Amino acid sequence: MYSNFARVYDSLMESVDRKAWLEYIISLFGDAKIERVADCACGTGALSIPLAKRGYKVTGLDASEEMLRIAAADCPKAEVSDIELNRGGVSYTFQTVSELKERYPDAELILLMGSDMFLCFDQWKQPDDILKNAELGVFYRGSKGEKAAVAENQAKLEQRGAKIRLVENDIVDISSTQLRRMLAFHCAGPFLSPGVAAYIREHGLYDVNAQWKNLPMAELEQVVIRLLNPNRVAHVLGCRDTAVALAKRWGADVTDADRAGILHDITKALDGPLQLTVCAEYGKILGEFSRKYPRTLHALTGSMVAERIFGENEAVVSAIRSHTTGKADMNLLETIIYVADYMEPNRSFPGVERLRELAFSDLTAALKLGLEMTLEHLKEQGNEVSPESREALDWLNRQEAEAL
Repeated sequence: MYSNFARVYDSLMESVDRKAWLEYIISLFGDAKIERVADCACGTGALSIPLAKRGYKVTGLDASEEMLRIAAADCPKAEVSDIELNRGGVSYTFQTVSELKERYPDAELILLMGSDMFLCFDQWKQPDDILKNAELGVFYRGSKGEKAAVAENQAKLEQRGAKIRLVENDIVDISSTQLRRMLAFHCAGPFLSPGVAAYIREHGLYDVNAQWKNLPMAELEQVVIRLLNPNRVAHVLGCRDTAVALAKRWGADVTDADRAGILHDITKALDGPLQLTVCAEYGKILGEFSRKYPRTLHALTGSMVAERIFGENEAVVSAIRSHTTGKADMNLLETIIYVADYMEPNRSFPGVERLRELAFSDLTAALKLGLEMTLEHLKEQGNEVSPESREALDWLNRQEAEAL
């Protein structure tokens, strides 16, 4: 596991402001004449190497031989220790810290960890032995309520004599789950160094080399479910089934309805900034409304992913693109996906039953009602209406007037 993880480790740790972290650690030395520093769990040497370049004799320790190799390759002054690798059997941090203190009694030992590990520190093996020999350096992960919990645990441990320093680091607001989605959509470039991105591609990690074009429906459904938030799955399946039923009722292509329905929210899990990233990576120039309200972009980004990653035809792509806002002069499949998304069985709001009745008796009337309800809801919420939605409703009203 570690051999593959080593190459992507630095990207997963990008939330840490390492320059500030480095300066902070050096400041802890004060006026003491520190020559040798042990970096426990050093990973790929993100701190060991800069410390070595500052003139310190650094010993880097980690459980991953591959990470140590990567770290040492970049800095000949860094010292790699294999004491954990050679220990055999189960290896505990308290043993490593104790042995390092014996080897380097004058070294300033700082055990660096994220707040998640810090909050469960008392569950580690013999935590008090670690506190006797090393200071704890804690950086934040960005979780809700995290700082209050860290402060509480800090106070508790300091009562037992612990030395703890909290690092006020910047947070890159992307989770590992979101990063895996962006990798699957071939849009993770802004979050990865070129070397890490190349390694991921070379080893086919995180679905980057998956062949998802023209998948049979059973396989496509499983891939889509894996990329959705769990609370979105029921809606997507409901929309897909409703779209198929409407396609059969109105004579649309059932296969296209099936595939557009299952893929229509494929990028819904991405937040606004990530929606903008997908558009940028795919070279899409956005209008003012889309830049202002990026959360509305999932129909556009979903259509691009459907085309580029899943190889869907233009009919499916177009239906996905217009399923949220609608547009003027919508064709049959576009109308079906818009209406199905609005009234699938898991939807519950005033007027939905009327919409369901119209969908199987007068599809155009159902489309118009859906657009009217959307505009009214946005007006009540004080939100701006997309130009496409206004154009769609205006087009339907003109068609009605011309038919009189």
